[in-house]
Order: sequence, then C-alpha cells, then structure tokens
Amino acid sequence: MEIGIIGSGNIGSVLAGYLTKSGHQVYLSNSRGPSTLGEIAAKTGATAATTEQAASARDLVILAIPQKAVVNLPIDILSASKAIVVDAGNYYPSRDGEISEIANGMTDSEWVANVIAHPIIKAFNNIVAPSLASKAAPSGNPYRIALSVAGDDKAQKKLVMKLIEEIGFDAIDGGILSESWRQQPGEPSYCQDLNKDNLEIALQQADVSKRAENLASADELARPYL
Repeated sequence: MEIGIIGSGNIGSVLAGYLTKSGHQVYLSNSRGPSTLGEIAAKTGATAATTEQAASARDLVILAIPQKAVVNLPIDILSASKAIVVDAGNYYPSRDGEISEIANGMTDSEWVANVIAHPIIKAFNNIVAPSLASKAAPSGNPYRIALSVAGDDKAQKKLVMKLIEEIGFDAIDGGILSESWRQQPGEPSYCQDLNKDNLEIALQQADVSKRAENLASADELARPYL
C-alpha cells in the first residue's frame, strides 16, 4: 500500500519502520519539512515527504501528532482523500489546551474527524512508543500485545487490524468511534501492554461516569513529559 504518516515522533517513526519493512511505500512527514527527516528516513526506509505529500497517500494516512496540531493539517487534501485516515493521537488538555467539544463528551477522534471533514479510524494510541518499538511478537504468542481499533467503517477497521497483525501485534475491534474513549488516557486499556483477552476485558471495564476524572488524572501524570 501507499501510506502517509504525518508526525515523525516516536510513534510515527516506529510505524514507518514497521510498515516499510512489511513492503509498503511509506511517506513520512513532520511540520519542519523533509530536510529534517534524513536520519529517520535512512533508518526506517521511509521516504521523507512534505505534510501535503503524506496527506495525499493513496491508501492510508496515519496522524501521529498532538491534538493541538490537527488544525494545522492540510485539511483540503485530507477532506477530499479516498484513503483510510487513522488517528494515533491522544488528547491531553495540559498540552493541547481545552477543547470544549471533547470536554462536553465528544471523543478526541470524533473531534479530529470533524476538523478534517473525513471519517477516522482510531488505532495505535493505546501503546507506549517503547513497547511498540520493542515488543512485537509472532502470531500465537500468548503474551502478544493487543491494540484496539475503533471506527464506524467495518471494512476500514478490518484493513487496519490486518496491518497491526502484520507488524507483530494482535488487534481487536474496539467498537464504533464514539466508544473510542475506552482506549484513551486514564482508562484500564490505556498503555498497559495487555494481550487480546485482557484488552477485551479492560475495554469493558471502562466506566463512562469516570471518564472525565480518569482523563484528568492521566493528564496530571503526563504533564511533566508533555
């Protein structure tokens, strides 16, 4: 597939390496321009690109950026794209500022979908970068880490889940996009390196009445690192 990744931080760079190794054509971009991506491109095998080039990828576009950067994306390109768009980010108010729609109950990826005027699949957000980089495992390993994939289009979810399996992790269907809060900061499934069975349990354990409280706690814990 032709895949664009917007964001060259820890998650974006690791995914670029995995996906290139799997045989996909990957265009990696950041806000500073392709001239700053030489080292990462050489390491991962991805092609250094502009954000516009990555957003124009034919099959899949992965957004691996802070929530506050979403408004600076090439929205005209993304809104017209026929590619699957995956949001791998997480909303942290102390970093991203208060977003009223999310504070009032919208999931962060629903907000992203509204901003870019394109459907979103939520994936790659419930694992920390070091685990993503080092804990891929063969299929059938009982300790293989599972990732949750949420979204409203079943065919698109299935394709993203296949990619996750391909790079060395299990994948489970996390439900529709409005349920993606279950895999977000502060919830039982978030960054716990769970196998498939335990991730299923953790998603169901999430309590919507504690959603705001859990996000606030996660935000406070993450504040020194953001």
